[in-house]
Amino acid sequence: MRTIHGSKISLVVLAIVLLWLKTYIAYKTSFEIKIENWRQEFILFINPLSFLMFIFGFSMFLKENNQRHYIVFSSFIISSVLFANVVFYRFFNDFLTLPVLFQTSNMSDLGSSVNQLLNWSDLWYFSDFIFLFFLLKSKPKFISFRQYSKVERRVFMLLAIAIAFFNLGWAEAERPELLTRTFDREMLVKNIGTYNYHIYDVFLQSKSSAQRALADGGELVDIENYNRVNYKEPSDEMFGIAKEKNVILISLESTQSFVINRTVNGEVITPFLNEFIKESYYFDHFYHQTGQGKTSDSEFIVENSLYPLSRGAVFFTHSGNEYRATPEILNENGYFTASLHANNKSFWNRDIMYDSIGYQRFYSLSDYEVNEENSIGWGLKDEEFFQQSIQYLKEMPKPFYTKFITLTNHFPFELGEEDSYIQPYTSSSKTLNNYFPTVRYQDEVLKNFIQSLKDEGLYEDSIIILYGDHYGISENHNKAMSEYLGEEVTPFVSTQLQRVPFIIHIPGQTGETISTVSGQIDIKPTILHLLGVDTKEDIEFGRDLFSQDTMDFTVLRDGSFITKDHIYTREICYDKATGEPTAELNVCEPYIEKTKKELEYSDSIIYGDLLRFYGEQIEDSHESK
Repeated sequence: MRTIHGSKISLVVLAIVLLWLKTYIAYKTSFEIKIENWRQEFILFINPLSFLMFIFGFSMFLKENNQRHYIVFSSFIISSVLFANVVFYRFFNDFLTLPVLFQTSNMSDLGSSVNQLLNWSDLWYFSDFIFLFFLLKSKPKFISFRQYSKVERRVFMLLAIAIAFFNLGWAEAERPELLTRTFDREMLVKNIGTYNYHIYDVFLQSKSSAQRALADGGELVDIENYNRVNYKEPSDEMFGIAKEKNVILISLESTQSFVINRTVNGEVITPFLNEFIKESYYFDHFYHQTGQGKTSDSEFIVENSLYPLSRGAVFFTHSGNEYRATPEILNENGYFTASLHANNKSFWNRDIMYDSIGYQRFYSLSDYEVNEENSIGWGLKDEEFFQQSIQYLKEMPKPFYTKFITLTNHFPFELGEEDSYIQPYTSSSKTLNNYFPTVRYQDEVLKNFIQSLKDEGLYEDSIIILYGDHYGISENHNKAMSEYLGEEVTPFVSTQLQRVPFIIHIPGQTGETISTVSGQIDIKPTILHLLGVDTKEDIEFGRDLFSQDTMDFTVLRDGSFITKDHIYTREICYDKATGEPTAELNVCEPYIEKTKKELEYSDSIIYGDLLRFYGEQIEDSHESK
């Protein structure tokens, strides 16, 4: 097909070229896609082309007037998809998935967070659409508006197919088993392109929907055997040490471990936590394991000891599943269970999911007095939240299991002057600068809350557990983080930065720092064993962190993992002692298979809703004995 008809340029080809170049520029300026050689760069450059040729190629089958409207409309839609990915990436350092698009009910609550991610220069992402729109209005002579012959259409489509196969073949050669690495979205986008990735994502969503319909209880057998082999007996000394004590579980919003025992501008960031740790069990090599579901993912992991999904949030996509979560188990053991969070009950679909995991009561936004004076950022200030929650704790049946979800230390980290205890940091990142004052505020609030528990007589009868829910500072701020840390944020350092606080305070117990490599997936069995609840029959991937046989190993949702001596991330095995790639490449290999197996087993449980067969499997097991 001739791209120039006489001296005229084909509108179809012009639209393709404009979007192609814009997409490649966006790759290089808006996403941090690691390129290792010229082959990967070439794949990145050509990967939008086949998709754009298919989409705009359909216009060649339309009548002239419809062709014009189709091209402009398609340009707008594709530009919108690209822009949505750019905005999403700015905060989450990730690409959109279909399940995330279904989470639109969260958008109305995002408020200032979204506003912080947008700026006027973003109009550039629609520049080709605007240009094409004005071309159609002015109808310049150098643009060709015409019908295409059958031969031209066939040649065009065959060329698009050839480019698609060429792209996929070269990508598969560069990265074998590419399409099986569905948890690595950067790898997929780098090789097949943003737009083709979204098509593949639709396929994955359809596949996951079919998994539940086709699943049966037999799939649990291998998973149960795996759990049985990896089960570690709890510590004789710690098992049941907190039996019949209240449990106060506090999710620390966006709190990472790098703030603990550190200063900014000469001021201590977490003075209360630094002291509280001394009289508690503190796990200083503890990692968050969340995916796209962020806080909801952390809740899911903590309550179920299962991994979240690599796409979307389980709270949205599989809230109707059957689970065997901590609240349900404790209900059976005489506990009153409640979650407290001063946000809309439907945010992250909590009102539905909490029923599925067994919470008896959800204290949400309607249970709190919220006004402009006591709110900032995402809503009710943490100080007010805890103060108003004390009364609910006093009224609850005892013993209780409660989960508090804090809110103030949330992007974009807004704080009033009256609540600022330290000055912002000064770096190239406004996000990092404002992060430290909101962490300091949260620390002060926790100090006041603990004092209130003492004043109300609840402190001595409760174990208090604090954990960070997910990162607060994404890799988009690595330059500023390097300034603060005084070292380059390499993939090795970035993985270390995924550590979050995990603190267990038990009345009468002295403090101890435990350096076992661990993660949020270990919280469920650890809590239940402290309360004297046996978990040997439960299907879970965590382990009791007080067990003498506990293994130094934890898995992140992106497929990275951490052991006692090594970190494996982005397909590189690092030596912890040096921070450099290890010369002994085989030291990470045994854990690669273990990581893959655990993530696949957990995904199977969620996609197939396999725990609905849990009761049947237990009965069959007992009968066989």
